[in-house]
Formats: sequence, structure tokens, C-alpha cells
Amino acid sequence: MTTTNKQVLLAARPHGAPREADFRIASTELRDAEDGEVLVKNLFLSLDPYMRGRMNEGKSYAARVELDQVMVGGTVGEIVASRLPLLKVGEVVVGFLGWQEYALSKGEGLMKVDAHAHGGKVPLSAYLGPVGMPGVTAWYGLLDIGEPKAGETVVVAAASGAVGSVVGQLAKIHGCRAIGIAGGKDKCDYVVNELGFDACLDHRDPSLKERFREATASGVDVYFENVGGAILDMVLARLNPFARIPLCGLVSQYNATEPYGVKSFGALLASRVTLQGFIVSEHMDRWPAALAELAAHVAEGRIKYRESIAEGIESAPGAFIGMLEGKNFGKQLVKIA
Repeated sequence: MTTTNKQVLLAARPHGAPREADFRIASTELRDAEDGEVLVKNLFLSLDPYMRGRMNEGKSYAARVELDQVMVGGTVGEIVASRLPLLKVGEVVVGFLGWQEYALSKGEGLMKVDAHAHGGKVPLSAYLGPVGMPGVTAWYGLLDIGEPKAGETVVVAAASGAVGSVVGQLAKIHGCRAIGIAGGKDKCDYVVNELGFDACLDHRDPSLKERFREATASGVDVYFENVGGAILDMVLARLNPFARIPLCGLVSQYNATEPYGVKSFGALLASRVTLQGFIVSEHMDRWPAALAELAAHVAEGRIKYRESIAEGIESAPGAFIGMLEGKNFGKQLVKIA
């Protein structure tokens, strides 16, 4: 077994967009698992927009990453040593073990994955995407907060991404119209032609507002918010009475040095809108139902997805920076092993 563990540490707190210099690659000695511990060899690392907020000094809804500590992140990996009776060598687990090749864990927060479930039609990487935290975020936000009804119009920005793509496909499964907003023709074509949305608009299009009005001629009933900024203002102006807005992120603001001032805030009152922010990790009681449904949808082809995969833990900083700039297509992962 290797005696070193390669890790990505937070070296500096970024001001605005993060840089490669804000991270540091380190190799540390890897000790054996002790009583009550398992050693996990990470296979895939998930890169997600929320990580940008965890790099900041200020108060947020989750604890910040301290300087010279391993960057936080979701992982899927194989147990290579165990001194815990309930977790055995060779089992695959999803956890929150960070940007590193190996991790020691006392087992808290680790979830076993049956690689042979659904006839093996759900790849391990999918447990960090449509059958993982992004998928559960989409499922919980849309179904428990958005409460879509057949025939309603559901809008989601970042529609080709890990969360937005699942939101739109779930909306279609539940009989709704799904309107996506994404960056560029290739992503919009994918959202419509492969994912089955009714329409997808390019947020870089100079005529975006006009095209959005046309696509939402009957208004918007559910807006799944994960972007913020000018897109939020545009959608607020199209909301139907008693519309619902599940709010899980504001990715357009994560690198901003000044917050965006919402100009259409009054629409929330005029349309009697329900807006609810949520952190999906606070609703673990809903994860089993969500994961069971999402896995079945993926295995049976009702939910499709795409992945951008960087190779090697050293590639994580560059891939993360690119993801925040919209350079990824679908779920951004790092293949570690």
C-alpha cells in the first residue's frame, strides 16, 4: 500500500475569481487505519459551485475551509482497509472526504453504494451527479418546494449542469413544460435534443429577454433558482400568481466582488410568490426516497446526464476554476484513480 497521500490544500483566500495559486498540492504520510476507522481510496471527486463560498473568510451557511487544510468535496471511493465491523474491504462508499487520493474515516456520513444495483446500469460516477447530491438537490427543491403540477411551466438556469439538467427532466416526468437557460448553442441544443426540454435559451443572446417572453407566453409557475443576477430579474418579471421559487444557489455571484442588486424584487409581492432557500444536507430524511427514484430514472434512461472529467487530483484546481467560468459541460468530476 502506498505510504503517501496526495492532497489539494487551500493556500490562500481568493478575492473575486479563484486562481491556481490559491491552492497547493501536498503529499502527506498515510498512516494505517486504527480501531473504529476505515481507509478509503477515492475514485472520483465532485467539484461543485458551493465550494467557492467555503473558501471565503466570512460567515456562511456552512463552515469555511481553513488555510492549509484539505479542500472540502464529495467523493466516491473503495474501502481498502477497515477496522469497522459494518464496513468491509472492497465495499464502495459515497462520502465527503475532500480533494485527496485517500481518506481515513470513522464511518460517519459514509453511504454504501451497490455497484450491481439496477443491473449495473448506474455508473459509480453517477453517485456524485444525478444519483448524488446534485440530483437530490434537484429532486427536493423541485418536488418538495416547487410542487409542480402537470401543465405548469418550470424554468431553470444552468440547465445543462448537474442540478439544472435533472430539474428539467423531472419537470417533464411530472407533466410540466421545461424551459432551460444555458450558455451557448451547444449546451442549449443538448438540453432540448437530448434532455427533452421544451426550449432552452442562450443567456449570451442579445435578444434573450424577448425570446424568454415568447417561451414563457403563459408565464412561469416554478423557477428553480441556482444562478441569480440579471437572470433572476428577468424571470421575476414573468412569474404567475402564487409561483414558487426553490433557491439552492447563486453561482453568478460567487466570484463577484460586489453583490448584484435585484431590481424586480417587488414582483415577489405582486405575484404572491413563495421563495424558499434550502440546503439539501439539512433534509437527509428525504435522501433515501430521492436516491431510489433517481437511480431508477437513470437506469431506465428517463434521466440522462453528461460529465466533464478531469484526470488526476492535481487537475482539481484548474477544473474547479473552469467550472465556475462555465467551461464544463454537465457534471464536473475529477477521476482520481
